[in-house]
Amino acid sequence: MFVVLDPVAAYDRIGPVFASIAEKRRSYLDSVDRLVISGIPSGSRSMLDVGAGDGARARRIAQARDIAELVLLEPSLAMRGKVCSDAKLLAIRAEELHLVEAEFDAITCLWNVLGHIFPAVARLEVLHQFARLISPHGRIFIDVLHRYNLRHYGAIPTALRFLRDHLRWKDTNGDVVIAWDVDEVQCTTRGHVFTHKEFRSLAQAAGLNVETRFVVDYATGERQPCSIAGHLLYVLRSAQQTS
Repeated sequence: MFVVLDPVAAYDRIGPVFASIAEKRRSYLDSVDRLVISGIPSGSRSMLDVGAGDGARARRIAQARDIAELVLLEPSLAMRGKVCSDAKLLAIRAEELHLVEAEFDAITCLWNVLGHIFPAVARLEVLHQFARLISPHGRIFIDVLHRYNLRHYGAIPTALRFLRDHLRWKDTNGDVVIAWDVDEVQCTTRGHVFTHKEFRSLAQAAGLNVETRFVVDYATGERQPCSIAGHLLYVLRSAQQTS
């Protein structure tokens, strides 16, 4: 019998092997990072990374765009202990962003961090906070695991998910159990995988507009024209921003 850990407790457990887990998805992560770097508005001076892990990705992104102020939000003690940066660290959960009083030109929430936030109403509140914290010209970057990624999950599981959603839609349909078994470190936690319609509805309810959506192959990092061939990276802006 396995124990499903709270996501923060799970990242405390996998902290020692996090680099190995990330290396297995290096092509995907690097591709997403390049898209984020290219999408950050010119002249951006501040960036918030939510669910920063060891901070390495956020640091590379910030350095690539000469961003002077980098703030890393990471609730896991084990992950925070790996951060080697002059960035400011926030030892809080994303659900506590209401405690932050600041404005950022870029906000990143990468590698399905949003999918570790439960329940759905809490995910909506986090997006509300992103809308509050983003500067008038800023952009928000969120990538999520795509529920209908046929290339990654296979035809039968994807078809069953699609059928379930269309017969009986519920916010919990995308809830999954995630298991890691790396270098003798075993860990199981909760996650949520999204549909495009679901994410777009959450964003709109939070006062955000989807400016761009990218589909990225989870194995190769290559951009794909069809959503069933990858996971989803969104570039968002406040609905109050003018064109």
